[in-house]
Amino acid sequence: MGAETTRPQPGAATTNDDLPPPRPDRSRSRTGVLEDIAAHGLPDPEQCTPWEDPREAHLARLAAQRPAVT
Repeated sequence: MGAETTRPQPGAATTNDDLPPPRPDRSRSRTGVLEDIAAHGLPDPEQCTPWEDPREAHLARLAAQRPAVT
């Protein structure tokens, strides 16, 4: 199907040459986040959602769709 990518062995040292180039859409997204932080500063931690909350909600949705996923 698609081009095969090689992955380094676990524990092997990697360099930026070993990594695939960033996708343009992700680069723009990161740039936007960094520009927002530069313009407005970091958000108040009390107003943020811990990353674990959306992850757990997503895993719960996956488990509901495919009960074997836990």
